[in-house]
This record gives sequence, C-alpha cells and structure tokens, in this order.
Amino acid sequence: MTGLTNSHQAGLPSPPGLLLPGATAESVIAVLDGSLRCVGWSPEAEALLGHRPDEVLGRAAGVILADATTGAGLPAVRQGRPQELGARTVRHRDGRPLSLSLALSPLSHEIDGPAWLVVAAETARLGQQTVDRAVLAGLYHESPVQLVIYGTDGRVRWINTAIQRQFGLSVEDVAGRFVKDFLQEGQILGDPQGRLLERDGRTLSDIEGIVAHVMRTGEPLIDVLFQSPIDSDPHHEHVWTCSYVRLRDEEGRPIGVCEVGLDTTDRQVARRRLALLSRASGVIGRTLDVRRTAVELAEVAVPQFADAATVDLLEPVLHGQEAPRCEPGGRPLPPLVRIAQRTQGATVGSLESARVRCVTEAGPVSDPATGALLLPLRTRGSVLGVATFVRAKPRDSFDKEDVELAEELASRTAVCLDNARRYTREHATALMLQRDLLPRALPRPTGVEIAHRYLPAAGPAGVGGDWYDVFALSGARVGLVVGDVVGHGTRAAATMGRLRTTVAALAALDLAPEELLARLDDLVAQTGAASPPETGHEDDALGVTCLYAIYDPTSRRCTVARAGHLPPVLVTADGHAELVDLPAGPPLGLGGLPFESADLELPEGAALALFTDGLVESRRAGVDVGIRTLCRTLSRTGDRPLEEVCDSALAELLAGPPEDDAALLLVRVHALPENLVASWDIPREPGEVATARSLARDRMAEWHIDEAASFVAELVVSELVTNAVRYGAAPVRLRLIQERGLIVEVSDGAHTSPHLRRAATEDEGGRGLFLVAQLTRRWGTRYTPAGKTIWTEVSSVPAEALGAAVADTLSY
Repeated sequence: MTGLTNSHQAGLPSPPGLLLPGATAESVIAVLDGSLRCVGWSPEAEALLGHRPDEVLGRAAGVILADATTGAGLPAVRQGRPQELGARTVRHRDGRPLSLSLALSPLSHEIDGPAWLVVAAETARLGQQTVDRAVLAGLYHESPVQLVIYGTDGRVRWINTAIQRQFGLSVEDVAGRFVKDFLQEGQILGDPQGRLLERDGRTLSDIEGIVAHVMRTGEPLIDVLFQSPIDSDPHHEHVWTCSYVRLRDEEGRPIGVCEVGLDTTDRQVARRRLALLSRASGVIGRTLDVRRTAVELAEVAVPQFADAATVDLLEPVLHGQEAPRCEPGGRPLPPLVRIAQRTQGATVGSLESARVRCVTEAGPVSDPATGALLLPLRTRGSVLGVATFVRAKPRDSFDKEDVELAEELASRTAVCLDNARRYTREHATALMLQRDLLPRALPRPTGVEIAHRYLPAAGPAGVGGDWYDVFALSGARVGLVVGDVVGHGTRAAATMGRLRTTVAALAALDLAPEELLARLDDLVAQTGAASPPETGHEDDALGVTCLYAIYDPTSRRCTVARAGHLPPVLVTADGHAELVDLPAGPPLGLGGLPFESADLELPEGAALALFTDGLVESRRAGVDVGIRTLCRTLSRTGDRPLEEVCDSALAELLAGPPEDDAALLLVRVHALPENLVASWDIPREPGEVATARSLARDRMAEWHIDEAASFVAELVVSELVTNAVRYGAAPVRLRLIQERGLIVEVSDGAHTSPHLRRAATEDEGGRGLFLVAQLTRRWGTRYTPAGKTIWTEVSSVPAEALGAAVADTLSY
C-alpha cells in the first residue's frame, strides 16, 4: 500500500515523473470485515500505533481505534458508503495519545469477506498537507511568478498557468521540447549589469547551457536576464529575471531544474532609459564645439533610443550668434543646417515643414507617416535647432514616456549647444582681438632675416596672451621681443595688446633691454595685469613674462634681458643649437627686483629663436624635453629659408592642436658690410666742424648719395658736431651708416641732451636743432654708458621742399 502524492490529492497535474517532497500523508492501516473486526494490519499501522499484527487480528477495530478521551468505539456504518470518522485521539501501544484523522472506505458487499479499508493520517501532517496543497494551487493558478520545470536533459517538463497565460502555450505544447524550439528569438542577456554569464571558463549563452550547468554543479543561478518577443505582444521585447535551482528526489538524486521567472520589462525599460540619460550626461557636451555636440546627441540616440537621428541647427548658431526669436507669422526663419545624421535600419524622409513648425512653435512635433518625433533644441527662451528621431517597424512608435525622455535629451543638448555657441562667439572675439593686436607684418631691417608663427590654444582654453614683435631702432639696430600673458580669453588678449603697445613705445626711446623691462615691470605692477584674478573667470590674465633683445648689425653684438621668460635658442651656422645662458629675472609685476642683461657676440649667419612655453611644454612632455626637441630641430636649419624652419619646428613639437598658445620668432643675423659704415673721432675744436663736413661729404660721394640728401646731411653734421664741440664732452665721434637711407650719428661723452625749441626773432641761435628736425625723417637721442648719441635718418628731399624748410626755419 502506497501513499498518494499531494498533487494527486489536490486534483492538480503533477510534473511528469516527479514526486514532490512530503508526498505520503495518508496510509491504509487496516482491513475490516463486515463486523468491523480486523482482518488485515499493514506495516504502516504497526509503525503508526505500535501494535503487531498478531495482537490486533480478529479483534474489534472499535477497541483498538477507540477515542481515548471519550472511550467511544467506531460508529455504526452503512454498508457500501465511505465513512469519514474525523479526528480522534487514539492510544499508542505504549499508552501515549495520537491525534489521527480516520476514514472508512468500502471494499466488498460480501458478508463474510473484507468489507472496509481504514485510512489514517496524523492530524498535524494532514494540516501541513492542506497548506502544501494551497501553496501549490496558488503557484500553479494564481501566482504571477512563472515556473518551469526542466528534466535532466534540459527539456521542458511542466509550466504553470502564469506562463500559459503570457505565452499562450499549454503544458502539452511545451512538454518534452527545448525552449529554443518554441521561443526561437529568445536570448540570454546576462546579469543585471549586462555582463555575460561565465562559469568554468564557458559562457552560458542559452537556457539549455544554464540548465546543464545547474544540473551538473548544483550551483543556483540568480537574476539571469532573458529576452524574447511573445505572440500576444510581438513588437515589444519582453525581459524576464529568472533564477534556476536544482531539484532532487527523496534520496537526494538530481531529477531536474526549476526556473522561477518574473516579467521585469517595465523595470528594464526604465533602467535602460536611466542608463541612456546617464550615458548622455557623460558624452554630450564634452567639448565646447557646436558641431561635435550635435554629433554626440545623434550617437547617443542611435540605436538605443531610435533607429535614426538627425540634428539641424539654425545657421546663426554655428557662428556663435544669438539664436533669433522664431514665431509664427514673424520674421523669416534662418536656414536650418544639417549638422549630424546617424541611421541604423531606418531613413529620415523629407520633414522640412515639420522642422519649421517645430522651431516656430517651440514644441514637440510627431509625423505619423514616417514615425518621426521632432523636438526643438530650446534654451533660455530661444530655439537653436531641431532634433529628429525616427523608429522603423516593427519597433513601436514613441509613447509618452519616450517623448519625455527625448525632451530631456534635447534639453540637455540645448544647454551644451548654447554653451558651445557662447564659447564660439567669445573665442572668435578674442581671436579677432588678438589678431588685430599682433603685428600683421613685421619690419625687415637690414642685417636680419625674420620668420614667425603663432598658434592659439585649441579647445576650451582658447586664445591666450602670447605676443612677439620686431622694431627698427636707431643706428640700424633691431629690437626683438616675445612675451606671454598667462591666461586665456579676451582679458588676456587685451592685456597683451596693452603690453605690446607699451613695449613699442619704450623701444622707441632707445632704452637698454634691462631698463625697458624695469619700466614695463612698473607699468604691470601699477595696472595689476599680473595680479591673481578676483573674479575667478577662466579668461583672467594671471601673470606676464617677457624677453627683449637688441641686435646691432654693425658690431654683431646682441644684448638680451628676460623677465621670467624662457631664454632664446642660439643656432650657429655649423648647426650647433643651445639655450643662451641668461640671468633669469622675475616675472613682470612683482616690482622692486632688478633685471640683468647679457651681451653676446653672434656669429655671422647665426639664428636666434625666441619662443613661448606653449611651443615646448605639454601634458605629454615637460619643458626640458620640448627644449631638447626644439634644439634638435633647429640644428638642422643650415641655409634653409626660415619659413621652412618654422614649419618644421611646429610639426615636430606640436603633433596635434596646441594645449597652450605657441609663438615662435626666428631671426637669422648678418653683419652690416664694413663699406657701409664710416666713423671718425672729431677733436673738440670749433675748427674741426668744417673737417667733419668735408669727411662726410667725401664719403657720401663715394656712396653716390644724391645731391639733396647730401646737402641735408652736411647741414645735420655741421649742426650736431657744433653742438657736441660747444656743449658736449670728449670724446666726440661722427658715424655715417648707409642703410635704407643715410644715418648720421654724433656721439660725445656728456649725458645732457639738447632740446628742440623755436627761436624768437631776436635770438641769434637755437635754430639748428629745429632745422635738423625739419629736414630729417627721424631723429633722437640714445644714452650709453660712455655718454649719449644724437642720431638722425636722412632721406632724399626734393629741392623745393628743402628750400621751403630752410626758409621756414630762418624766418624765426
């Protein structure tokens, strides 16, 4: 006699070939004849009540199964009908009470044969059985949790009602089949983090593999994501979270695998939307570039959100201009320019009218014919453009939640686009300002060859404050300057412009390099250009460095001083390149610290490279590495044109867009030919003025100076030598230089400079220097450690102009 399974007793189908735990709850314990005497006693009865068969056979069942609390035996029964005796307390053989539930089942109608089966169950187990039945019935019929039982071969053995309802399948449809046979498009997605399921060096990519692994190892697999369409909803990919555990029989042998699943499609969709927004935050707006930001939106949207996406911007936005107000019936809409397009399995049709409506109405627009969703890229009350998303069949069209997600994407993108637009405008303004402030064309003095390059910083840093300049100084000398206002943006560029103008004005005063830097330092300290910014804006200037050099082609001497700037690189004609050893000097604006200069004699044909730190310093390599690279590149200069050398240096040092402003000024020096320079020592005697005129006249004749210029030069020599003899100090020296005209210089040992003034009618003197100023192109005074030099530049003067100038001077 065997027990019945729970599922059988509940009237439920049991998984084929499987016995549920705790199956035996009721047992047949005795067989009674028509007089209710025991004629059969089962082993289950002996185990339950403790009586041996020889102790009970032939005895009345009412005595053995009497109620211990009331003493009542078995009630009268009606032949042929089942009889429920209910719960009663029966004594065990050892005297302890047992709570049993008894029932009689008829066997035969023969009077002398067996008539009844006595079925008994412990009341406690029967109550547990009732609970088990209710649980099993709930899991089978009512639970939304989906249950599948697989056999040891991975084939489906049983499914509950929840699966039958969702998939429209019955147990008969799936029993004995693999999942891949009826869910061909189903696939394992991995764990909740999207990672593959890897066990024992293998990837579990299908349900059969998962079942085999769980059967083999007994390791439960929890939260496995499975995705598949279903017949009742073919256009949506549903996702289930499944867990797998191994089943064992009463002897502990593996007999199958149970899958517990829950449809988490809505949760997965919400998670994907959050993941999309999170990815968008990390991708969109990484650069302050309008076009790149538009491309990033399209890349984020396809294919996770849409099958195709385009971004169209109003043309003024591309140039950094304010987006115009576009309203229905207002001014004509500026052109929409396609900036980004990305497709995967879909095409974007002609939606021009929808885009115009989207801009003018500043709201979402749907196009049912193409399945497109258009959203304005709107920020700060202005529409910058339109983002278009398209989904192709069989993918569902955009629902309310999708539109809200698209609006969030468009809103974030619009903010990034507006920031990029503002940066574009500010960058263009700063770049235009800097280009206007930098020299458009450098002078080409005699004795030097010049080439230069400037590259503004790429990316958010933008334009900075690097500058360079070349000045034609008195005596055929050349002034060279390179500087760096630390910082970026409009303020740095404006500061650079002020400093460059100041340096040009100070250079015109013929100041020595160290003196020029000292005066510039005072100016920077007074204006606060090098002070830390108080506003905290990124474009504030943070400091100033500068290097100034004067090269004299008549002596090949170069005097250099620097204020916190990198020293120049000197390249000799034989290819040797090295940094010039210079006193460092503090950056400008600190105040109170002296500057020192170094005096160099440059070889004929040597090159001097002045540069800013942006050329030699980057995040990839320190400044020392950059300087070595620059020296190595310049060592190959040879006789190549300096323009080619500049290009080679930039290509070698700046493989990509510069991280900081980079300026390079290359100067190749030459000595002025000796036959173009003449100088004489003049004794401090009044009679030597005529001698000086004669010497100058003879040399100008050799140089073939035209008669008008020669006449002017004689007047200048006469006046300047007379002043030096009369008011100056020894030694007096006259020098003529033929360099793009005629330069006349008179030096003496005094430091007192003559002053230009207009003589009154009754004055006997005071007209000479005024005459010099009228007849020469430029004139001035420069001071030296030994005294001063009065210099003039004489150019050809037409005879009528010469006569008018002399007459005008003599009339005072």
